Amino acid sequence: MSDREKYEIWKGLHKAEGGLAYGLAVFGDKLAKREKYKSLDGIDAVHFYLIHKFSWPPAQVRGMSYNDILFVLQEEMHGFVLPADARVK
Repeated sequence: MSDREKYEIWKGLHKAEGGLAYGLAVFGDKLAKREKYKSLDGIDAVHFYLIHKFSWPPAQVRGMSYNDILFVLQEEMHGFVLPADARVK
């Protein structure tokens, strides 16, 4: 494998990871509105929700990978699509 191929693979991987993080942050805004959080949004709202729903310690929740968070929230996220305002290029 050439360096160029390797870098293209890495770029795709990190782009996908960034997309996952972004999607969870946007979902966090939806959670914050639904749960009527006053000062939390984005990934902080997701973390807060998980802490309260499962009684997990904050450090444990903050240490979770985005893939693990997605797994735990997959039922609640079923059918979720990014709102139009979040579909930025």
